Amino acid sequence: MEIWSISCDRCRFGYNTQTRTPFNLTGFPLLEVGKKEKVKMQLTMRDRSKNRKPLQKGRNLSIEAIQTIQSLKRAYKSSADNQQQVIDSKFSRLLKFDMMAILRELLRQDHCVLALMVFEEIQKEHWYKPSVSLYGEIISALARKGLHDNINIIVHEMKAEKGRLEAKTEGFNLLLESLMSYNLIEAALDCFELMKEVDCEPDRSTFKLLVAQLDSKGETGLSESIRKEAFRYYGDSIEFVNEQEEVTAC
Repeated sequence: MEIWSISCDRCRFGYNTQTRTPFNLTGFPLLEVGKKEKVKMQLTMRDRSKNRKPLQKGRNLSIEAIQTIQSLKRAYKSSADNQQQVIDSKFSRLLKFDMMAILRELLRQDHCVLALMVFEEIQKEHWYKPSVSLYGEIISALARKGLHDNINIIVHEMKAEKGRLEAKTEGFNLLLESLMSYNLIEAALDCFELMKEVDCEPDRSTFKLLVAQLDSKGETGLSESIRKEAFRYYGDSIEFVNEQEEVTAC
Protein backbone atom coordinates (compact mmCIF):
# COMPACT_ATOMS: atom_id res chain seq x y z
CA MET A 1 0.00 0.00 0.00
CA GLU A 2 1.39 3.39 -0.98
CA ILE A 3 0.80 6.43 1.22
CA TRP A 4 1.26 9.91 -0.18
CA SER A 5 1.73 12.94 2.05
CA ILE A 6 1.28 16.60 1.16
CA SER A 7 2.67 19.48 3.17
CA CYS A 8 1.60 23.07 2.73
CA ASP A 9 1.67 26.41 4.55
CA ARG A 10 -1.44 25.70 6.61
CA CYS A 11 -1.80 21.94 6.95
CA ARG A 12 -0.40 18.53 6.24
CA PHE A 13 -2.46 15.57 5.08
CA GLY A 14 -2.00 12.21 3.38
CA TYR A 15 -3.74 10.28 0.66
CA ASN A 16 -4.25 6.51 0.63
CA THR A 17 -3.93 5.33 -2.97
CA GLN A 18 -5.61 2.02 -2.21
CA THR A 19 -8.82 3.38 -0.68
CA ARG A 20 -8.52 6.68 -2.55
CA THR A 21 -9.32 8.64 0.60
CA PRO A 22 -7.48 11.56 2.23
CA PHE A 23 -6.60 11.58 5.89
CA ASN A 24 -5.32 14.24 8.29
CA LEU A 25 -1.78 14.05 9.70
CA THR A 26 -1.84 17.08 11.97
CA GLY A 27 -5.29 17.23 13.56
CA PHE A 28 -6.24 20.42 11.73
CA PRO A 29 -9.11 20.57 9.25
CA LEU A 30 -8.26 19.56 5.72
CA LEU A 31 -7.56 22.53 3.48
CA GLU A 32 -9.91 22.93 0.61
CA VAL A 33 -7.92 24.28 -2.25
CA GLY A 34 -9.86 26.49 -4.62
CA LYS A 35 -9.02 28.35 -7.77
CA LYS A 36 -8.79 31.69 -5.96
CA GLU A 37 -6.32 30.52 -3.32
CA LYS A 38 -2.82 29.64 -4.37
CA VAL A 39 -1.04 27.25 -2.05
CA LYS A 40 2.52 25.96 -2.39
CA MET A 41 2.57 22.19 -2.05
CA GLN A 42 5.26 19.53 -1.98
CA LEU A 43 4.30 15.99 -2.90
CA THR A 44 6.39 13.18 -1.39
CA MET A 45 6.04 9.43 -0.95
CA ARG A 46 6.99 7.91 2.39
CA ASP A 47 9.22 4.84 2.48
CA ARG A 48 8.44 2.89 5.63
CA SER A 49 11.75 1.05 5.50
CA LYS A 50 13.47 4.34 6.34
CA ASN A 51 11.77 4.36 9.74
CA ARG A 52 14.10 1.63 11.00
CA LYS A 53 16.85 2.81 13.30
CA PRO A 54 20.43 2.03 12.21
CA LEU A 55 22.30 -0.70 14.05
CA GLN A 56 24.76 0.64 16.59
CA LYS A 57 28.26 -0.76 16.76
CA GLY A 58 30.83 -0.42 19.52
CA ARG A 59 31.63 -1.62 23.00
CA ASN A 60 28.73 -3.36 24.70
CA LEU A 61 28.86 -3.30 28.49
CA SER A 62 25.91 -4.61 30.48
CA ILE A 63 24.63 -2.75 33.51
CA GLU A 64 26.15 -5.44 35.73
CA ALA A 65 29.54 -5.04 34.02
CA ILE A 66 29.48 -1.24 34.39
CA GLN A 67 28.53 -1.49 38.06
CA THR A 68 31.31 -4.03 38.68
CA ILE A 69 33.91 -1.78 37.05
CA GLN A 70 32.78 1.15 39.17
CA SER A 71 32.93 -0.99 42.31
CA LEU A 72 36.42 -2.22 41.44
CA LYS A 73 37.65 1.34 40.94
CA ARG A 74 36.24 2.43 44.29
CA ALA A 75 37.74 -0.60 46.02
CA TYR A 76 41.12 0.06 44.40
CA LYS A 77 41.28 3.39 46.22
CA SER A 78 40.62 1.77 49.59
CA SER A 79 42.20 -1.64 50.26
CA ALA A 80 43.10 -5.00 48.76
CA ASP A 81 40.48 -6.67 50.96
CA ASN A 82 37.76 -4.52 49.42
CA GLN A 83 38.99 -5.37 45.94
CA GLN A 84 38.79 -9.08 46.66
CA GLN A 85 35.33 -8.62 48.14
CA VAL A 86 34.13 -7.05 44.88
CA ILE A 87 35.71 -9.91 42.93
CA ASP A 88 33.95 -12.52 45.09
CA SER A 89 30.57 -10.80 45.41
CA LYS A 90 30.18 -9.29 41.94
CA PHE A 91 32.73 -10.30 39.32
CA SER A 92 32.78 -14.06 39.95
CA ARG A 93 29.00 -14.22 39.43
CA LEU A 94 29.06 -12.71 35.96
CA LEU A 95 28.80 -14.50 32.64
CA LYS A 96 31.78 -15.09 30.38
CA PHE A 97 30.83 -12.22 28.04
CA ASP A 98 30.69 -9.72 30.90
CA MET A 99 33.95 -10.94 32.42
CA MET A 100 35.83 -10.53 29.16
CA ALA A 101 34.17 -7.16 28.51
CA ILE A 102 35.32 -5.91 31.93
CA LEU A 103 38.87 -7.10 31.32
CA ARG A 104 39.12 -5.37 27.95
CA GLU A 105 37.54 -2.17 29.27
CA LEU A 106 40.01 -2.01 32.17
CA LEU A 107 42.87 -2.57 29.72
CA ARG A 108 41.50 0.15 27.45
CA GLN A 109 41.43 2.56 30.37
CA ASP A 110 44.97 1.50 31.42
CA HIS A 111 43.78 0.24 34.82
CA CYS A 112 46.41 -2.46 34.60
CA VAL A 113 46.47 -3.55 38.25
CA LEU A 114 42.73 -4.16 38.25
CA ALA A 115 42.94 -5.80 34.82
CA LEU A 116 45.55 -8.27 36.07
CA MET A 117 43.40 -9.07 39.10
CA VAL A 118 40.41 -9.70 36.84
CA PHE A 119 42.52 -11.77 34.44
CA GLU A 120 43.69 -13.96 37.31
CA GLU A 121 40.06 -14.72 38.14
CA ILE A 122 39.22 -15.42 34.50
CA GLN A 123 42.02 -17.97 34.35
CA LYS A 124 40.19 -19.98 37.03
CA GLU A 125 37.05 -20.32 34.91
CA HIS A 126 36.35 -23.67 33.24
CA TRP A 127 35.79 -22.01 29.86
CA TYR A 128 39.09 -20.11 29.83
CA LYS A 129 41.46 -20.93 26.99
CA PRO A 130 44.78 -19.05 26.79
CA SER A 131 45.27 -17.23 23.51
CA VAL A 132 48.12 -15.20 22.09
CA SER A 133 45.76 -12.40 21.04
CA LEU A 134 44.47 -11.92 24.61
CA TYR A 135 47.98 -11.99 26.04
CA GLY A 136 48.93 -9.44 23.39
CA GLU A 137 46.19 -7.06 24.55
CA ILE A 138 47.36 -7.37 28.16
CA ILE A 139 51.03 -6.90 27.29
CA SER A 140 50.30 -3.84 25.15
CA ALA A 141 48.44 -2.18 28.04
CA LEU A 142 51.26 -3.00 30.46
CA ALA A 143 53.82 -1.62 28.01
CA ARG A 144 51.91 1.66 27.70
CA LYS A 145 52.19 2.08 31.45
CA GLY A 146 55.85 1.05 31.54
CA LEU A 147 55.16 -2.02 33.73
CA HIS A 148 57.99 -4.07 32.29
CA ASP A 149 58.31 -6.40 35.28
CA ASN A 150 54.68 -7.39 34.90
CA ILE A 151 55.26 -8.02 31.19
CA ASN A 152 58.01 -10.51 32.01
CA ILE A 153 55.62 -12.29 34.38
CA ILE A 154 52.88 -12.45 31.72
CA VAL A 155 55.33 -13.75 29.09
CA HIS A 156 56.43 -16.42 31.58
CA GLU A 157 52.78 -17.41 32.16
CA MET A 158 52.17 -17.61 28.44
CA LYS A 159 55.18 -19.88 27.98
CA ALA A 160 53.94 -22.08 30.83
CA GLU A 161 50.61 -22.53 29.02
CA LYS A 162 52.12 -23.36 25.64
CA GLY A 163 50.60 -26.85 25.74
CA ARG A 164 47.09 -25.44 25.27
CA LEU A 165 47.83 -22.03 23.87
CA GLU A 166 45.62 -20.89 21.00
CA ALA A 167 48.16 -19.44 18.63
CA LYS A 168 48.01 -17.88 15.18
CA THR A 169 50.82 -16.28 13.21
CA GLU A 170 48.93 -13.00 12.94
CA GLY A 171 48.48 -12.85 16.72
CA PHE A 172 52.17 -13.47 17.32
CA ASN A 173 53.15 -10.83 14.75
CA LEU A 174 51.02 -8.22 16.52
CA LEU A 175 52.54 -9.23 19.85
CA LEU A 176 56.09 -9.03 18.49
CA GLU A 177 55.40 -5.64 16.93
CA SER A 178 54.03 -4.33 20.22
CA LEU A 179 57.02 -5.57 22.23
CA MET A 180 59.52 -4.21 19.74
CA SER A 181 57.81 -0.82 19.60
CA TYR A 182 58.42 -0.46 23.35
CA ASN A 183 62.03 -1.63 23.01
CA LEU A 184 61.35 -4.92 24.84
CA ILE A 185 63.75 -6.90 22.69
CA GLU A 186 64.38 -9.78 25.08
CA ALA A 187 60.66 -10.37 25.64
CA ALA A 188 60.04 -10.20 21.88
CA LEU A 189 62.71 -12.81 21.15
CA ASP A 190 61.30 -15.04 23.91
CA CYS A 191 57.90 -14.84 22.23
CA PHE A 192 59.50 -15.56 18.87
CA GLU A 193 60.98 -18.75 20.28
CA LEU A 194 57.63 -19.64 21.85
CA MET A 195 56.01 -19.12 18.46
CA LYS A 196 58.13 -21.89 17.01
CA GLU A 197 57.67 -24.16 20.03
CA VAL A 198 53.88 -24.17 19.61
CA ASP A 199 54.23 -25.06 15.90
CA CYS A 200 53.12 -21.62 14.75
CA GLU A 201 55.36 -21.13 11.75
CA PRO A 202 56.76 -17.61 11.30
CA ASP A 203 55.84 -16.09 7.96
CA ARG A 204 57.75 -13.57 5.87
CA SER A 205 56.14 -10.69 7.76
CA THR A 206 57.46 -12.09 11.03
CA PHE A 207 61.05 -12.08 9.85
CA LYS A 208 60.80 -8.72 8.10
CA LEU A 209 59.33 -7.16 11.22
CA LEU A 210 62.05 -8.51 13.51
CA VAL A 211 64.91 -7.62 11.16
CA ALA A 212 63.63 -4.08 10.56
CA GLN A 213 63.09 -3.44 14.27
CA LEU A 214 66.45 -4.89 15.31
CA ASP A 215 68.28 -2.91 12.62
CA SER A 216 66.58 0.31 13.72
CA LYS A 217 67.73 -0.32 17.29
CA GLY A 218 71.32 -1.05 16.29
CA GLU A 219 71.08 -4.76 17.18
CA THR A 220 72.96 -5.88 14.07
CA GLY A 221 74.13 -9.16 15.58
CA LEU A 222 70.62 -10.27 16.47
CA SER A 223 69.36 -9.00 13.15
CA GLU A 224 71.90 -11.10 11.25
CA SER A 225 70.85 -14.17 13.25
CA ILE A 226 67.20 -13.64 12.30
CA ARG A 227 68.19 -13.17 8.65
CA LYS A 228 69.97 -16.52 8.64
CA GLU A 229 66.97 -18.21 10.18
CA ALA A 230 64.69 -16.61 7.61
CA PHE A 231 66.95 -18.01 4.88
CA ARG A 232 66.45 -21.52 6.28
CA TYR A 233 62.68 -21.05 6.06
CA TYR A 234 62.33 -19.22 2.75
CA GLY A 235 65.71 -19.21 1.05
CA ASP A 236 66.36 -16.35 -1.36
CA SER A 237 62.63 -15.69 -1.81
CA ILE A 238 62.60 -13.26 1.10
CA GLU A 239 64.11 -9.81 0.72
CA PHE A 240 64.92 -7.39 3.53
CA VAL A 241 66.24 -4.42 1.55
CA ASN A 242 64.00 -1.33 1.70
CA GLU A 243 61.21 -3.22 3.42
CA GLN A 244 60.67 -0.78 6.28
CA GLU A 245 57.42 0.61 4.87
CA GLU A 246 56.00 -2.84 4.30
CA VAL A 247 56.82 -3.92 7.85
CA THR A 248 55.14 -0.82 9.22
CA ALA A 249 52.01 -1.61 7.22
CA CYS A 250 51.86 -5.08 8.71
